[in-house]
Amino acid sequence: MNILVVGPHPDDQELGMGGTITRLAQQGHKVHILDMCNGEPTPHGSPEQREREWDAATAILDAGTGNVTRELLGLINRQITHSLDARHQVAAVIRQQQSELVFVPYFEDAHPDHIATTRIVEDARFDAKLTKVDIPGEPIYPKRLIYYFATHLRIVPQPSFLIDISEQIDVKIDSIKAYETQFVIPEQNRAVVEWVRQQNGFMGSRIGVAYAEPFFVREPLGLGSLDGLQV
Repeated sequence: MNILVVGPHPDDQELGMGGTITRLAQQGHKVHILDMCNGEPTPHGSPEQREREWDAATAILDAGTGNVTRELLGLINRQITHSLDARHQVAAVIRQQQSELVFVPYFEDAHPDHIATTRIVEDARFDAKLTKVDIPGEPIYPKRLIYYFATHLRIVPQPSFLIDISEQIDVKIDSIKAYETQFVIPEQNRAVVEWVRQQNGFMGSRIGVAYAEPFFVREPLGLGSLDGLQV
């Protein structure tokens, strides 16, 4: 399956669903990560350093499978805007990747870039299926749009489902730490890494596993059987 994971800035995907990205890649799925912008400026970063960091994080998430790729759309940090042009740029990525599932940040957030990104991708999902439009690639309508939690609001996620990442938690944490300018050098941000681990531990306890990541859907999911349920 072709899967697209969209984030406003490099590191959002790792924070929200890094374990799931690795698990999907290990299961043989093709996972393409799309960063809307390069995340700069930040106090300790630079465009060149951030690129080195997201390359390192991507390699960690890939875990030797060859199934994880990454792309920068090139919008401007702190200025991501829901526009027709942005929609069509994302729709072109969906078409080029022939994405069957698309993951985006949860739609409630304090960060305007996160809110705008989700709106852009929601509409791009529709635009990607259109004919007689100036968007490269073959039309496709992704079957599912799934929201992951990487929010700046101090909310407790109320997920639709959880994915067991007990075997992938260390990979996830290592991928977050690859962003040294964001989570290693600034002392005030080091606690974020442990907070993410603790949250995933709590989510795991809800389904009887060590660690899990939460997800939300607006459209119902279908199950072919109950064999895969964690009970």
